[in-house]
Amino acid sequence: MRESRYLREIRRLDPVRDAERIVYLDTCFEFPFDLTRSLELAFFRTFAVPSIAELLDSTGEFVERSRKRYDDTDLLISSFAEHGHSTPLGRAAIRRMNQIHGRFAIANEDFVYVLSTFVGEPFRWNERFGWRRALEAERLAQLHFWSAVGRLMNIVGIPETYDEMERFNAKFERERFAYTEAGHRVAVAMIEMFVGKIPGLPKSVGTRGVCALLDDPLLVALGLHRPTTAERRTVESALKLRARALRLFPPRRRPRLRTELSRRTYPKGYRVEELGPPPAAAGT
Repeated sequence: MRESRYLREIRRLDPVRDAERIVYLDTCFEFPFDLTRSLELAFFRTFAVPSIAELLDSTGEFVERSRKRYDDTDLLISSFAEHGHSTPLGRAAIRRMNQIHGRFAIANEDFVYVLSTFVGEPFRWNERFGWRRALEAERLAQLHFWSAVGRLMNIVGIPETYDEMERFNAKFERERFAYTEAGHRVAVAMIEMFVGKIPGLPKSVGTRGVCALLDDPLLVALGLHRPTTAERRTVESALKLRARALRLFPPRRRPRLRTELSRRTYPKGYRVEELGPPPAAAGT
């Protein structure tokens, strides 16, 4: 299996002191596809929490403008994942997130839970579909990176170790996952948006493909179709085949920067300060 110079660099770095650099290397070179897909699954997990789902549904943004809502979130997160939370662009993105969230009464525990999904979901995906297994240094770097982002968002009570974060995540989901119409609506809207981005893909096939990646407790909480064993195997086999094939490819030479992708929602470009819903929409 190939070993890139980026992986060799990660081995030399300190996961605490150099967390931003490790996250950049993983996000833009080692696992750009995997990290994006895993964070999309993390979003679905938040929809299963009634307090979060009802807030997201109340704005109408996810259902009425799901593509723009996704792009806004993607661009904000990518801004500090690609450039670092300590850079001017990273700080501007976090400041914008704080402005958006500040319009609502959001429980600190809900913030911690969302943070825990961003820390843990990429490594759950990696264990299933990664082209190589993540290093312990990468786990620690992600933990310290997202903990730093959380502190910049004024989140308190963030678990200090990866294992503590995972235990918090599991306990929170056992106690809080529940079906709501709001959660179902935003989940369906997101699935339709994802499926709609793939030309020629039948909606029913795409929907079943997304559901095949979700675990049963999450499917129940979101009121989604439970896939057959064959459907799960087909989707999982395709992703595992992709991972095996990727091991034969040469390392990426240029960074995959999501902040530089062309987007239909922003054909003339964007400014970080203007991402997200306008005040009137956010307050409805």
